[in-house]
Amino acid sequence: QVQLVESGGGLVQAGGSLRISCAASGITFRWLDAGWFRQAPGKEREFVAAIDRNGGSIDYADSVKGRFTISRDNAKRTVYLEMNSLKPEDTAVYYCAAPAGIATTPNYWGQGTQVTVSS
Repeated sequence: QVQLVESGGGLVQAGGSLRISCAASGITFRWLDAGWFRQAPGKEREFVAAIDRNGGSIDYADSVKGRFTISRDNAKRTVYLEMNSLKPEDTAVYYCAAPAGIATTPNYWGQGTQVTVSS
């Protein structure tokens, strides 16, 4: 069993930066690809970024390429999402998930952390 807990969300001005974290429990985490999804009000949940178990393969949604960076520290059982040049349209609840990939349906989800970007 894997449990995921996000933290680090908040309010930031457009153009600013924020880093959110996802702490995982469960010994199988290091063997799972992991990633981030987001859901804005009135919209469906969408893929944001994913990283494989070793950190060697990374995918991003086109909307965040060049602005967001996903990383992980398996020793700390933590996945990070560094968000730069934030835009109001990045406002959403961000969810950590595993396993995760562009075409993968996760089995495990965190409770979500709110990111709000003001214009």
